[in-house]
Amino acid sequence: MLAGWVLLYAGMVRSAQTPGRMRRRFDGDVVGGIAFSVLVVMMAAAVLAPLLVAVHPSDVAPAARYEAPSASHAMGTDRFGRDVWSRVVYGARASFGVCALSVALAVAIGTLFGALSGIAPRRVDDAMMRAVDGLLSFPRLLLLLTAVALVPPGAGTLAVFIAVTGWMGMARIVRGEVRRMRSREFVDAAIATGVATPRLLARHLLPNALGALVIAATLNAGTVILVESSLSFLGLGLAPPTPSWGGMVFEGRDALSTAWWVSAFPAFAITVAVVALNLVGDGIRDALDARSSMEA
Repeated sequence: MLAGWVLLYAGMVRSAQTPGRMRRRFDGDVVGGIAFSVLVVMMAAAVLAPLLVAVHPSDVAPAARYEAPSASHAMGTDRFGRDVWSRVVYGARASFGVCALSVALAVAIGTLFGALSGIAPRRVDDAMMRAVDGLLSFPRLLLLLTAVALVPPGAGTLAVFIAVTGWMGMARIVRGEVRRMRSREFVDAAIATGVATPRLLARHLLPNALGALVIAATLNAGTVILVESSLSFLGLGLAPPTPSWGGMVFEGRDALSTAWWVSAFPAFAITVAVVALNLVGDGIRDALDARSSMEA
């Protein structure tokens, strides 16, 4: 997600949009601003996890198993007596870490593939897009289940798997914008002056796709957290004892009636993170749409 904000700033600068104007429009979205603040707090908690928790998430205390939320354990304990609060905070590290790496890789792969397709001759472009259509026709979860079953994933490997199965939408966006901008007069002028293809893409074509790409990346980040949590819930995500929100929900499924807090708090964290990411993406989209309507 941080990579997305870097791209957003670069896109505003490169497209002659004032960052201050964009920021004012986004700040005018109260819901988006609150969602962004929530994300900042959650990511700060993940980074500062060692300072926020007094108990290591893997510390076992059999005598304290399934304790209800209290002053000593704000979110209670699980079946091994592990502190749920510490595991939720450290689980944020895993979820946001996988999310950031996966989105960055998906943006990189999608941008490269989409740019090459958009600048290529029509027949090559058609072949590349049919390849993307073929990949999109396969259920993503099935591909991920196959991949993680063959190669037990760590955090980095899991992020790569999710990125490899999720870059196609980015490629479509970049390809569409590159194709659209190729017909503009300033592009013809750049080609006439002998501008090389890599420079043409970097300086004249790709900057116009950054706004849409950032929106897609931010919205995709919420999907990545859901996918990672789903795989962890199925036991195919991060290996224990690494805390994972999806894994925690799975661990507490057998005690929902007596120890609801084991599953409820990580499930709530997943919900808040995904909703906040989607609202931030909507806020960025609305701000860019306002820019486009004013320029039109």
